[in-house]
Amino acid sequence: MAAISPKSGSVSRIIGSYKSAITKYVHSLGYDFEWQSRFYDHILRDENEYFRISNYIKNNPKKWVEDKFH
Repeated sequence: MAAISPKSGSVSRIIGSYKSAITKYVHSLGYDFEWQSRFYDHILRDENEYFRISNYIKNNPKKWVEDKFH
């Protein structure tokens, strides 16, 4: 298992440690908290990607009334 586990100092390990620490802290405050399932990170590799995703975030709520699950 050690061969396929995220290495110390890797982004995966850092994010996992962060999420673990936040979860423990929030639970210690008495809140019911869970991370969003099926969430994935995406590294923005250039300015075009930034603008595409930024526009999606800004404009997507306008489409919620059209969503069949709304």
